[in-house]
Amino acid sequence: MSLPEGTFSSSAGDLDFGQEVTLGEKLKVFKTSGFDPEDYVSTKCRTTSEKEIKQLVTCLLDLKKASAEEMRKSVYANYPSFIRTSREISDLEGQLVALRNLLNNRATIIQTLADGSRVESMSSGPGSRKKDSSDTEGREPSEKEVWLSQYTENLHILLAERRVDEALVALDEGERVAKEEKSAGSMTALMLSSLQATIIDQRQKLADQLAVSACQPSSSGIELRSAVETIKQLGDGPRAHTLLLNSHHQKLESKIQGLQTSGSTYGVAYTAALSQLVFSIIAQASSDSLAIFGDQPLYTSELVTWSVKQTDAFAHLMKRRVIASPSASGGLRTVAECVQISMGHCYLLEARGLALAPVLLRHFRPCIEQALNANLKRIEQSTAALAAADDWSLNFSPVGSRSLGSTASLGSLVTSQPKLSSSAHRFHVMVQEMCEDIGLLRSLQFSRQAMEGLVQVFNSYVHMLVNALPGSSDTENLEGRIVRKAEDEAQQIALLANALLLSDELLPRAAIKLLPLQHSLPTETPRKASDRQLRTPEQRELKKRLQRFVDQLRDSFCREHALELIFTEDGSARINAQMYLSMDENSEEPEWFPSTVFQELFVKLNTLAILASDMFVGRERFTTLLLIRLTETITLWLSDEQSFWEAIEHGSKPLGPFGLRQFYLDMQFVILFASQGRYLSRNLHQVIKNIISRVMDSVAAANIDPNSTLPEDQWFVDVAQTAIKMLNGNATIENVEATSPTASMPARSLSSVSHE
Repeated sequence: MSLPEGTFSSSAGDLDFGQEVTLGEKLKVFKTSGFDPEDYVSTKCRTTSEKEIKQLVTCLLDLKKASAEEMRKSVYANYPSFIRTSREISDLEGQLVALRNLLNNRATIIQTLADGSRVESMSSGPGSRKKDSSDTEGREPSEKEVWLSQYTENLHILLAERRVDEALVALDEGERVAKEEKSAGSMTALMLSSLQATIIDQRQKLADQLAVSACQPSSSGIELRSAVETIKQLGDGPRAHTLLLNSHHQKLESKIQGLQTSGSTYGVAYTAALSQLVFSIIAQASSDSLAIFGDQPLYTSELVTWSVKQTDAFAHLMKRRVIASPSASGGLRTVAECVQISMGHCYLLEARGLALAPVLLRHFRPCIEQALNANLKRIEQSTAALAAADDWSLNFSPVGSRSLGSTASLGSLVTSQPKLSSSAHRFHVMVQEMCEDIGLLRSLQFSRQAMEGLVQVFNSYVHMLVNALPGSSDTENLEGRIVRKAEDEAQQIALLANALLLSDELLPRAAIKLLPLQHSLPTETPRKASDRQLRTPEQRELKKRLQRFVDQLRDSFCREHALELIFTEDGSARINAQMYLSMDENSEEPEWFPSTVFQELFVKLNTLAILASDMFVGRERFTTLLLIRLTETITLWLSDEQSFWEAIEHGSKPLGPFGLRQFYLDMQFVILFASQGRYLSRNLHQVIKNIISRVMDSVAAANIDPNSTLPEDQWFVDVAQTAIKMLNGNATIENVEATSPTASMPARSLSSVSHE
């Protein structure tokens, strides 16, 4: 045992006298025969301050705690050895008692023989010896001899007829007589020795007889307890307790064999019957042990060891016959139900002081983890198989699944029935079933593993959705299965709808089954209770993690559509500096209209907004974020495109008035339709302002005043508004009044432009 640092410090004034000595030398003073504790303490503490004494007391208390902890660890580490040693000591005590009785009998016999020899030597001669012999043969037996003969014969009869109670009374009577005669001396030593030997021999025979009868399969519980209690009364308690436990073990094995031969050797029904049988017999053994032997540590320890052994055997049998197969194949429901039933019966023993649940859990935990992992793998494989043939059309959930029933019990969803594609429906159903199954074991602390598994399979499913985008380079998912592509925009929005509804609503509601039970308030409806559980810290954290995967899908979606707008099929950029630089090569003023690529951006955003409004009912914020992200993706690309800015800022010719107006019109067009669509974020607005400012700075660097070449901002707003109406089909070129930029006043500075 390690000692706390500073225990023998000089500041405490105890053992360190200013010299560096070993611990053994320090302790020598305590080993002397004349050591006086009071004198030692008074000597050491005479010059010690109160603070140093307190430090010394603290060190001693630390030593006491460390010693107690070391003792506790030692006992736990050597618990089986402790029990075995206790039993051996008890057996040894019994053997010593028997040996003492035997030695007493031998001493009595020797003393009797010695007395007989002295009497014979005192006789006058051969004639007198013959006379004594004839007198002994001719005289009547004494009263004590008659009683001893009758007692021995009666005891033999009682044991032969198995009259146990009367035999016990007779044995007690014999011991009483032997004790009295030993004190009174009225019985000869030979007769007393014979009486004691008879009692010991018959007591042993009675104990053997009772042990044999108690081990018979036909013996009832009452007969067993009676036999065990009698053996204990006969003075062999350890043997009686072992006999009690062995008898219950034999009864358990017999009933298990009968249960197996009945044909029910698998499934939940077998588990219920087997666990009830095992733990009821353990409970009965515990009751019998406590009733007969009390709470003596020796017998209690043996009972605990025996119970653990029976529990281990039960767990091995369960694993071999019931759990192994479904655990390997992902049959989580079967495994969870069997473990729940077993643990339920096991918990009932805790009221008797037998905490056997950790023993069971040590065996069952690997099986549960294997079943959970196999179930997660099956979810991935099944969902991947459906994703290979999914047409990405949203439909209502199929009727009749276990998932729907459980969902109804949690309260209605935001929509009465979720609209998902076929693979998403299957994913939801399987995850819901997994959460229900593992929820049966929420008290065993498997919720965190199940929650991690849920996040893992959702990540896998979102990865499949990313692969379903047309421009994805990774066209394969699990085990080489091809994911069917989402060809049009409606199908691609459906991918986002799948991920959003699962992450924001369905999976968090399914995960409620994994969280600790929370009691509903008296005034709460089931729906309100469910919504309250969705606002727990665990649920908020889960939603955050799931939302990250949805954001990855959204970013991939925006990147694919942005690349489609920005680049042509041969890989050349559709937004380039030449499209603006070449406008001043002609002297004629062009017809002012936003560039084609930004017109297509507006049309695409409008189309996506209409599709998203139908699919994201109640989740308009996600639609707004999607449109913001797509617009930002294009503007950020333009802001960072080196070739574009190289040509604008360092090209052979500067950007002319027409090119500057067209570029300014394109940017104002983006600001206008984004503002009207309510997805003009601060970041997007700032990026566009920075792009415009950078272009105008490049023009000013060529000694051209950009403000003098630009019309008033209202002209750009009017042209952009006209373009929006025409692209929406609300106006045509014939009924739109053209406005010449040359008739307008010079544009205001950029900082004074008001964008709403």
